[in-house]
Amino acid sequence: MYATCQIIRYFVMKNRFCFVIAALALATMVSCNPSTYKKINYMQDVTQDTTMNMAINKGIIIQPQDQLSIIVASRDPKLAAQFNNSISQYFTGSEIAASAGQQRLTGYVVDNDGYINFPALGKILVAGMNRWDLQNKIEEELASTGMLRDARVTVEFMNFRISVLGEVVSPGTYTITGDKITVFQALALARDLTIYGCRDNVRVVREQNGERQIYVLDLRDSEIFTSPAYYLQQNDVVYVTPNNVRAGQSTINENYFKSGAFWVSLGSIAISVTNLVATLIRYGK
Repeated sequence: MYATCQIIRYFVMKNRFCFVIAALALATMVSCNPSTYKKINYMQDVTQDTTMNMAINKGIIIQPQDQLSIIVASRDPKLAAQFNNSISQYFTGSEIAASAGQQRLTGYVVDNDGYINFPALGKILVAGMNRWDLQNKIEEELASTGMLRDARVTVEFMNFRISVLGEVVSPGTYTITGDKITVFQALALARDLTIYGCRDNVRVVREQNGERQIYVLDLRDSEIFTSPAYYLQQNDVVYVTPNNVRAGQSTINENYFKSGAFWVSLGSIAISVTNLVATLIRYGK
């Protein structure tokens, strides 16, 4: 028995480097397994120099409760000023004296019926338009009524936000500048999926026209580019579902670690390991 232990110890010490190399090689083989790529690789069916159809980006569609910044410009600033909301002073969220605050242009909140109340023009139905449609409509209205024939209107969203939840590195709600963001860009804001995220089950929850729509996207399939949910709308929620491994982990009750059974099991393991080490030392002498 003593001789056997000595031989095993000599073999392990002599070939430690070989064991390390073999372990690294095994890890590399596992990581290069084609089945692994099939689970996590994005756009797997895309080949080099591929041209694909894209979903039509109609822009962000204005909805009730949206807040819009609408600025009217003209060669005559004084004439255009009457169509711009007054500039308010604010500091830490409250309007206060101009000397202590900062300036911002107040926006137009779309009411529940989809209207805004615009100076001189009155109530305008804006729900269902994108910002370019609304810009053109206001310019045409101002020109046709003779109020401002050279108006240049700029419309921007003031509350364009999306939320990314589930198995991503940094879940949260993100404010978007501009008016175009794809689902890939949203995931990039959240620092991509974790290893536990299902690439073939990414859900986009969208509320539009009083209805809630849920789209299921497969990041591994290039068909994602033609999905209506590829371009996100304001207040969309992107949810990455967990895979079976993560779901299995959730079944472990946190209270188990506080129970006596856990500590008894841990103590038994510690005793077994201690006895094993003592035996090896005794026979190795």
